[in-house]
Amino acid sequence: MTTEPMTVSEYNRSVDDYADNIFRFLMGNLKQKEMAEDIVQDTYEKLWVKRETVSYEKVKTYLFTTAYHTMIDRLRKERRMISMEETGASENSVEMTSPDLNKVLHEILNKLPPDQKAVILLRDYEGYSYKEIGEITGQSESQVKVNIFRGRKFLKKYIGSIEVLI
Repeated sequence: MTTEPMTVSEYNRSVDDYADNIFRFLMGNLKQKEMAEDIVQDTYEKLWVKRETVSYEKVKTYLFTTAYHTMIDRLRKERRMISMEETGASENSVEMTSPDLNKVLHEILNKLPPDQKAVILLRDYEGYSYKEIGEITGQSESQVKVNIFRGRKFLKKYIGSIEVLI
């Protein structure tokens, strides 16, 4: 099975078709605009280098997989650079100055482990199937389901305890 190399126009079309979705996915995970923009740019740079081996039919999966792995690498690197100082706040507390549900939801999502957060965002916000999420993250389909279940269970428990505050 031979795949046709991606043409320049297909590469440009992939930017038009997927760059915003990748950025939105990264922002949902990172909440850091500059880092998300850098990762999108790195992802497309990697695609450009590999354009001879990536067909347009597979470009969406390639882009999200590359963006996901680049994001995980950056987060790991950032964690190594940040000292593990105590912030004084409880790990399970959400500071609420006003009942802004969107803000609270993002704070809760940020408490999830990166694997659970990524699969929930890919499934619930981007609409990917379990199989596609597995291809993007390198997890088995059953592990994707486990991570989504555990993440949703945590969110449900956490949101249930917040409802009394709202």
